[in-house]
Amino acid sequence: MRFPHHARIFRGQIDAAPFMGVLMLLLIFLLLHSSWVFIPGVPIRLPEAVGLPGPDTPTVVVAVDQNGLFYHNNQVCDAERLKDRLKQAVNEAGSAPTLILQADKAVRYEVLVQLALLARSVGVKEALLATRPPVVATVESAKP
Repeated sequence: MRFPHHARIFRGQIDAAPFMGVLMLLLIFLLLHSSWVFIPGVPIRLPEAVGLPGPDTPTVVVAVDQNGLFYHNNQVCDAERLKDRLKQAVNEAGSAPTLILQADKAVRYEVLVQLALLARSVGVKEALLATRPPVVATVESAKP
């Protein structure tokens, strides 16, 4: 096989724009598929339960983490600030709202009682504990 003698090896500068474009696309894909995404909220491990009814009245949600800190609207509240916020929620609702307690599994019972008494003092009549459905449905819960 004979090669033409007029073909020359490229000896100029390589254009960097296509390489930079590919590099930027790879960087974007790696950043989007990484676990650096911040998930807002309070990390709480709710207990599992099946078939519980929800509330009929307006609700106010208070979260309690494993350290016993109270959160309302994803902001840490001490007992006095939480009492003021609950009082404001009762005034805005018109009637007594239902308090939804999103308590971590590790929260002590004393903390839940303290929170329930605090809510009762501002006019909340009912408090419910939030749960999550089981990850894997059991055969018993699937039967009608």
